[in-house]
Amino acid sequence: MKARREDSETRYFIDLDVKTRKVLDWGFDQKDKLVKHEPAKSSHLRIYVTRGQFNKLEKKKLELSRLRGA
Repeated sequence: MKARREDSETRYFIDLDVKTRKVLDWGFDQKDKLVKHEPAKSSHLRIYVTRGQFNKLEKKKLELSRLRGA
């Protein structure tokens, strides 16, 4: 599997379903690949976040998974 690169063209995002108020996904990719993203439903919304905010989300997920595993 090819590793995704992080550079000045990397964009970080969170996908939400506004109706259910649930996080559908989060991740990152190169800017040119994300432009082609089409929401699956009209209630889906993609919010772009900074790398620092994305890292906080990843850190929290890791902390919660460790608590559940203990």
